[in-house]
Amino acid sequence: MALKIGLVGMGGIGNTHADAYVKDELANLAAVCDVKRELADAAAAKYGVPAFYTLQDMLKAMPELDMIDVTTSGYEQGSWHYVPVMEALTAGKNVLCEKPMSNDVREAREMVALAAQKQLYLGCNLNHYFTKTADHADQLIKDGKIGEPVYMIHKMGFNGGQSDYKGPGSLRWQRPYSHMKAFLAHPFSVMRHFGGDITHIQAFLSKPGVRQTANDVMLSINSVHVKFANGSSGYLLSQRGDAMFGLGGWWSLEMAGTKGTFVIENCVEKISFWDAGQPKNSLSAPAPTEVYETGITDFGATFPVRLHAFLEDVTNQVSPDLIRASGRDALATIEYMYAVIRSYEEGGIVVRPEPLPNLHGDIFKTI
Repeated sequence: MALKIGLVGMGGIGNTHADAYVKDELANLAAVCDVKRELADAAAAKYGVPAFYTLQDMLKAMPELDMIDVTTSGYEQGSWHYVPVMEALTAGKNVLCEKPMSNDVREAREMVALAAQKQLYLGCNLNHYFTKTADHADQLIKDGKIGEPVYMIHKMGFNGGQSDYKGPGSLRWQRPYSHMKAFLAHPFSVMRHFGGDITHIQAFLSKPGVRQTANDVMLSINSVHVKFANGSSGYLLSQRGDAMFGLGGWWSLEMAGTKGTFVIENCVEKISFWDAGQPKNSLSAPAPTEVYETGITDFGATFPVRLHAFLEDVTNQVSPDLIRASGRDALATIEYMYAVIRSYEEGGIVVRPEPLPNLHGDIFKTI
């Protein structure tokens, strides 16, 4: 039976989620909500569902809702998530939340703790690895074609340059860590998906002269060196339109091991694999052993795939500890961000992220 969904926050992302739900056999979009009445009313008319202007009114009027999807925004794209998520969890509803789960690690910890206490599903829209390219990379790893991990390099951000800079953004963005807090949930989630937990972080943050001249406080260039629990090394570079990305486009990930290497380009578009056992010159660049082009160029294709995965996990009653892109997974990315901040503020020291809450498992399900 389709899950009855109440959608909170009817801006651009909210409508993207709604468009996916109305096409998904596991979803029944039952209500929409926004504190801006015109947005709620427009969405209600578009999707043929009731409009509400507070989540509390929605929950009171429709106690039969199975889940609440929170797509609100706020400072650093996450400050308006905490209240509706906590209200929904308190009411006993499963929750899917947009990224970042919060721009404050203390709030994110509370969300994860409350969901665990109530044994409810809490997921996050970490959609960048819900792709055919990531599935292909997962299979390469599973088949042993990568071998022992050696390194990972991830570049993700926005293409731009000095001529594209339009000056400081709105007050919501005039905060030193606004790019990092709004955006690094995605690259950190991808790196953790392929490489496992990160145990050490060293970071250097900066901004170009054009931003300094404009008194733009945003630290728009994020350079982060990491160590994974499996012993391999990683590097993340993210920048907010300060330069053009070269090979691989706006989103590229290279993961190398003792047996092979893969590179994903433009997130959804292409993955190449190099077999380390093939004949080669140690100083040359051999052609890839295999190339898989998905034929997909629209990044928006990730949304329905990720949303369907959450619906599938809830419908199949997967243990809340084991759902894909869980609240705990989202919390990990925020703990990493706060480790980045501490490293930067203390001159580039190596920082160990705070440990994640323990997984207790479910005695009624296979662990």
